Amino acid sequence: MSPGFGFAFFLAATLALLGLVVLTGFRAQRKRHIALVVLAIASLGITIRFAVLLGRSFDLHAAGSITPIHLALSKVATALYLLPIATGIRTIFRPAAKKWHKRAAFLVLGMTVLTAITGTLMLWLAPRVR
Repeated sequence: MSPGFGFAFFLAATLALLGLVVLTGFRAQRKRHIALVVLAIASLGITIRFAVLLGRSFDLHAAGSITPIHLALSKVATALYLLPIATGIRTIFRPAAKKWHKRAAFLVLGMTVLTAITGTLMLWLAPRVR
């Protein structure tokens, strides 16, 4: 599978899975929600791997200041995935934590979208090297 196709496929899969995570979360379908979270995180990991491979085909430094911005945002967004995981586990034992779980989840979703936007801009600005 080419890095470009793999990246596009798994990014779309990750975003679709995150949409289903939100849907099952709002519907309080805990078992489906947790299973979809696991699948979304796995898909995100594969997406990141393909992103690294795809990045080798571009002169990312030539894209300018968007490259360090995107790389910083992507690292922060990835680390932030721990927040909804931790608050989700806490919600199982303390249902009152649900509001914090929801806030953490939407923070991560927002960061994911922002990371996707800056990554797209970075690739658009970077010339191909191969």
